[in-house]
Formats: sequence, C-alpha cells, structure tokens
Amino acid sequence: MSTEMNQYMVRNLWSGILFGLGLVAFFDETVFHQLLHWHHFYDKSTLSIGLVSDGLFHAFSWFATIGGLFLLADLKRRDGFLLKRWIGGVFLGGGVFQLYDGTIQHKLMKIHQIRYVDHVIIYDVIWNSLAIIMVLVGILLIRQTKTLRSQQTNA
Repeated sequence: MSTEMNQYMVRNLWSGILFGLGLVAFFDETVFHQLLHWHHFYDKSTLSIGLVSDGLFHAFSWFATIGGLFLLADLKRRDGFLLKRWIGGVFLGGGVFQLYDGTIQHKLMKIHQIRYVDHVIIYDVIWNSLAIIMVLVGILLIRQTKTLRSQQTNA
C-alpha cells in the first residue's frame, strides 16, 4: 500500500472518530441534559456549576465535531475520502465515548448518572450495550476497509 493511501486511511479513521465522538456527545448533551433534564455533566455541586459544566461539555463536543469535519473536507479535496472507513470511525468514536461515559464517568468517577431513579441498572445496561454494539460495528467496518484496500492494492 502506498504511503499516501495509508495516510488517507488513517485520516479517514480519525475524521470519523472525532465526528462520531462529537456527534454522540452532542446528542447526549442535547437530549439527556437539556431536553429531558436527567442530569448535568457534573452533578456533585450546585445547579449553576452543573449548567457551566454542560456548556463546557457542549463546547468540547462541537470542537470534536468540527475537527472531524475539517479533516473530512481535506480528504474530499484530496480525493482520499473512504466512506465505509469513515463511517466505521464514526461508530467507533461514538461508541468509545458512550462506553467511557457509561463506565468511567457514571460508575468510577460518579460525576453523574444517566438518570436518578431507583433502578438505574436498566439504563446502565441499555446505555453500555448500545455503546458496545457501536464499537463492534465500527471495528467491523474498519476491518472490512483494510481488507478491501489491501485487495485493491494487490490486484
């Protein structure tokens, strides 16, 4: 595989990962924090601190999303965009973020829960199961593009 093609494959992956991470973080912030009011990014203090933490979290999600889109635009300009690999990166980035949120932030750091109810385990299982599915779909798509690209190079 040429060095240029290898760079495009890596850039497609990172563009997708950043976009997926930002997209899932944005969805989390918008739906669970703002619309449903289930929690804030940081719930161990006052409501004001919770709202400020949500704002910082929202800014982070947009920086990741925009960074991924800048990489995507560069790939399109250079004719190096690989849709399937990029989508694999989106699933991987979104899934890893969600799994990190559900395990590290919710359970280890305990900075917030998905929802403050008696049977939170139901929410945890659904949240983390969806994250694992997203990671597995991402890995599958990424592996397929690696195989396809090596077959095209050998042909």
